[in-house]
This record gives sequence, structure tokens and C-alpha cells, in this order.
Amino acid sequence: MTTRTADGFDVEVSDHGLGYNAPQKMGDRMWAPMFLMAVMAFPVALILSFVRASTIADASTPGDIEDAAQLGHLIAGIGFIGFLAVFAAVSFTIARILGRFRKGGGDIQEAVGGDVQTLKMPVTAKIFMLFMMMGMMVIGVAVALHFVAAGNVGTWSLESVERWARVLEGFRRLGVAMYLFGIAFGLGTIINVIRFQSIRIGQLSKSG
Repeated sequence: MTTRTADGFDVEVSDHGLGYNAPQKMGDRMWAPMFLMAVMAFPVALILSFVRASTIADASTPGDIEDAAQLGHLIAGIGFIGFLAVFAAVSFTIARILGRFRKGGGDIQEAVGGDVQTLKMPVTAKIFMLFMMMGMMVIGVAVALHFVAAGNVGTWSLESVERWARVLEGFRRLGVAMYLFGIAFGLGTIINVIRFQSIRIGQLSKSG
């Protein structure tokens, strides 16, 4: 297998299709479990929101206020498990789509005969994976700290509990922004791959 530049694209040249790479295999396996996790997390967060609203409405003791504060952190933590999961599902689906293009394009070229050109991983794909992982870590840490704060309600002052809620809200939003930034680069990678596949199909039709 050799590497060269063809029509402005860096490609790997071989005598057979290369199939899925490691991130694409992971995307093929993980998109459905992540989507299922989101489907389970959001209803739980919604139910807890109803419970918290009822607790606040009927609050008559300091214990009720602490319960509401604890539920607030639990709702944010579980809700953002859902956001983490749904963004991961979208990201893994993008990787899955890219895998289909990679394998399908290789199979077609192999069937036609001659060299099989496979697009090397573009910079946009690397940025996509980087921001996906960063977003996942930031949201994951924020979720874990929400559970820590919920477990310490009654030990910490309510002012500290509220302060944690405000700070972690900023981290959650940062994680969401990272995920969305990465997804934008993932979609850009799909466009880049489609351009390469279109040029390559044109070359194959002329050679045939």
C-alpha cells in the first residue's frame, strides 16, 4: 500500500478495499446504545423535574429546601447524561456514515479492477474526533460533580450547593459547544468524502 496525492486529495493506494477504520467500527457499534441511553435518561430527568416542582410548591421546612436543591443537581446530572448520549449517538452516526462511504467506495473500485484509492483521514475528521472527546469529557466531569454535590446536600451550605450548580452550568454549556463544534467538522468531512467519491467515480467511468 502506498500513499500519494491525487486531484488534491491525500489517498492510500492498494489492490483491495481497506474497509472500516477503527473509529468507524466503533461508530457502527456504539450509535444505538448511546441513542438508547438518551431515550432512557431524558424521561427520568423529566419525572424528577415534576417531583422537584411539587417539592418546591409544598416546601414548609428547611429539609424540603434541601431536597429541592438535591433534586436540582440530580436532574441536571441525569439530563446531561441524556445530552451526552444523544450527541455521542449523532457523532457515532457520522462516523458510521463515513465508514459506509469508505467501504462502499473501496468495494466498487475493487470490483472494477485496478488501483483502489482510499481517502486518508482528513484534518476535519481529526478535529471532529478531538472535539467529540473533549465535549464528552467536559460534560462527563460536570455530570459526576453534580452527583457529588447532590450527595453532599445537608453537609454543605445551601449557598455552596447553589454555587456549584451555577459553575457546573457553565461547564455543561462548554461541553455542548465542543460537541456541536465537532459535529460541524464531522459534517464537513462527509462533504469532503462525497467530493472525493464523485471525482473517483468520474475517473472510473472514463477508464471503463
